[in-house]
Amino acid sequence: MPELPEVETVIRGLAPVIEGQKITKAAVNRPDLRWPFPENMAARLEGQCILKLRRRSKYILADLSSKETLLIHLGMSGRILISGNPLGRHVHQNRSPEKHDHVVLDFLNEARITFNDPRRFGAMDLFDTASESSNKFLAHLGPEPLDDQFDHETFVKNIKKRRSPIKSVLLDQRIIAGLGNIYVCETLFRAGISPKKTADKISLVRLKNLSPNIKDVLTEAIDAGGSTLRDFKHTDGKLGYFQYNFDVYGREGKPCSRPACLGHIKRFVQSGRSSFYCPRCQK
Repeated sequence: MPELPEVETVIRGLAPVIEGQKITKAAVNRPDLRWPFPENMAARLEGQCILKLRRRSKYILADLSSKETLLIHLGMSGRILISGNPLGRHVHQNRSPEKHDHVVLDFLNEARITFNDPRRFGAMDLFDTASESSNKFLAHLGPEPLDDQFDHETFVKNIKKRRSPIKSVLLDQRIIAGLGNIYVCETLFRAGISPKKTADKISLVRLKNLSPNIKDVLTEAIDAGGSTLRDFKHTDGKLGYFQYNFDVYGREGKPCSRPACLGHIKRFVQSGRSSFYCPRCQK
């Protein structure tokens, strides 16, 4: 499932093409994805301008001139593809419709945005922009790790109260928004903390190292265009390359990337997910 860097990469691909642009036609080709689409979704989108694209956790948010916001979650296999001739510069002709093209938006600048999702675990919602804080998908979310206003002290205090394994704590979207399995594994490696360690047993000094490591890992992943694992690709079909920089994720049995460490990466299942770590240098 795409995590924060992948979603941010998608937004950066979409923004130059559709921000400030009017939706001239909206085609909704089925009644639902993971959940039913909003009532009269196509009619509510047609004729509206996209004022701003932004991200909240792993959600894409498009603020509309109607004072509604379109929410998109990519799910396991969702992709957003750009075609047409946006901004008067040829990208590629509109692709032929495919079986899993569930939502297609045409814009005044000749861009076409297609949401394709073979497994249909994605989701869309339309809600009053002013009611964002109470939206069913967003209300429970914690702070954004890349936000300039991120409160490091409160973050550490919240973690220190938990008696669950630190990896489970960091995956809790109420504690911090947007982190998933891949980047939690990578962050814990950089911080030298075992994913098995319960949060309340970790010293404050070590916990304070978490937030800068989270920020570094996410920033590097965004700069690399995210990680292309299984279904994720950019809006232009290109791949993300951060997976070539993984220190632990997917590297079971391989030597630790730290030159002074003679350990090997191990994998175990934790809360139904694979955890990768170096038992020699993550304590």
